[in-house]
Parts: sequence; structure tokens; C-alpha cells
Amino acid sequence: MAPRLKGSRTRANGRPRAAAAAASAAPTPITTSWNTPSVTPISSAYTSAYPTEDEGDIENDPSTIKISALSVQEGSSGPASTAAMAKIPVIPFRFMDLPSELRLKVYAFHFSNIQDTVDLAPDNPQKIKKSLAIMRTCRQVRTEATHYLFSSHVFRIFPTLPGRPFKTKKPLLARLKPYQRHCLTTLEFRVGPGWSKPPRSWVVNPALGLTECINVRSVNVFVECDPSDDIFKGFRREGFYENFCRNLLNDILDGLPAVERVQFDAWSSVKKRGDMVQTLLDVAAQRRKKICWGPERGWTDGDDDGEVEPGVLLGHSGSTAVWAAA
Repeated sequence: MAPRLKGSRTRANGRPRAAAAAASAAPTPITTSWNTPSVTPISSAYTSAYPTEDEGDIENDPSTIKISALSVQEGSSGPASTAAMAKIPVIPFRFMDLPSELRLKVYAFHFSNIQDTVDLAPDNPQKIKKSLAIMRTCRQVRTEATHYLFSSHVFRIFPTLPGRPFKTKKPLLARLKPYQRHCLTTLEFRVGPGWSKPPRSWVVNPALGLTECINVRSVNVFVECDPSDDIFKGFRREGFYENFCRNLLNDILDGLPAVERVQFDAWSSVKKRGDMVQTLLDVAAQRRKKICWGPERGWTDGDDDGEVEPGVLLGHSGSTAVWAAA
């Protein structure tokens, strides 16, 4: 038996004898090529993020792609790099270079949250005041936007919404500036609210500024209710509200220097041959204003209530009032 060397039990070449023996017994790895059909690489067991026709091709192997090759060098024929983009001057969009018809479309979109008929309302600061911020852009934008807003909307002469706006001492027209009144084209006179006791602010005076509405060509008269109807008997003073509205419409037409036509409309409960509508029609006819009809009620120059009593004003043809024959 060969003699045991000192320390041979614990170490062989600096390692434990058992570990060295296991290492010498392990098979030597065989180097294979990717093109060898009999050998399947371990990476092919997973779904490839780069599907190709031949996954065995080394040119399509994701592990061989150099990340540096994907980066775009400045001055190359590919897309500009971030550094190159930073050198490109930023040209601002010039709104005033747009044609005027396109600028009007922009103003229409900007003021689209405002209703067609403008009245004093608690939500005006949220809906209207914020939209007026565009007026601070420049002088030309303020001129164009102001003209569009006030010429394309109908403004009520006296407030009709219940609450504080209805009893205010300062109607909407009195709150506008003179250059804003110059842009107005259509005003609305709405009757019905306050038929038993009209507010004191419903009066035509210099503070209302009607003489400054030089471009108003149309006045819309809308009747919400007719107190002369039998349903109001016992709750009204005979002829009071009709005379009040007659005098008010007369004063309105006197104050407007360029009004040409008066449009009449009403709720479905209002009759055309009722005292209220006939009284207001008479005012417009006597002043030789063109009378037209609004879309809500659908009235025409003829009568809509069936048989007409003699002497009732049917409408207006040109500058001539049309009355029912006696």
C-alpha cells in the first residue's frame, strides 16, 4: 500500500478531495453551432419578441443586436435627435394670420357655452364672465370678439328670471358699456312675469341706454301669459297689465333709433286674439313696423284660434294693419 501523504486527506490542489473528484468526473461541454439542426438553443424555448422566418439565423438573434446601433447620431439621415430638435426654432401660431371667416368660427366655438338669449342670471359669472377673458388679448381681438358676442345673441331688455335678478334696480342693458350697446342687433321684450305687480325697474330711462343701440333692427316680443284670460278673473285688475305693457313697448320703440321689425311669439296657452297680444300688435302696427312671427308658437298672418270676432287685429301686411271685417 502506498503511503499517505501529509494533508492529502483534506485537500488536493487547494480543494477538498471529494470536490476535485466530482469535477474530474463531470462531462466536458460540447461546443455547438446555432446552425446545427440536432441542437436546440435554450433561448428558443421562450416566445421570441422578434418573430422571424428563421429563428436559427444568428442575424435575427436578439442577443446579438447592439443597442448602440439603435441610437440616432446627430447629422445622420434618420430622425433628428433630441439635441437637434432643441436647435430647431419654435414658430408660434399667429391667430391674426387666419382669414376673418375662420376667426369668426373660433369666436363661435369660444362663446358656445352662452345661451342664444342672454338675461341676468346667477350663473352668469361662471358662464359669461370667464369667456370675456379673451377680450384682454389685444385691441383687435377685443373688437372682433365683442362685436361677435353682442351681435349674435339676443339680449333681454328687462330681467324675467325669479329672485334677485327680477327685482334688480339695474337691468342688463344698463350694465353694458356704450361700445357694447353699439354692437347689439336684437333685443327681447318679455311680458308676463310680474303681471300683478311689475318691478319698479321696468321703466325706460336714459340709464337703459336705448339711444345707443344704433344697430338694433329687431325687437322680439314674447308673451308668457295673458292676464285677460278667464282663468285670471278675480286675481287681476281689469286692463292694468295690458296698458302697462302697451306704454312700455311704445317707450322702447321710441328709444330705439333704427328698429325696423317686431317679432311676436308666445307660449301655447296664449291666444293670438287675446287682449294682451292684440294690444301689442296694435302698437307695432300704428308705428308702421314690420310684424313677423317667432318659431315657438308658429303664428302666421292668418288667425290661429278659429273664428275671429269683428274688429280684431289679425296681423300686419307691409305697413298696413289687417283687421277682421265687421
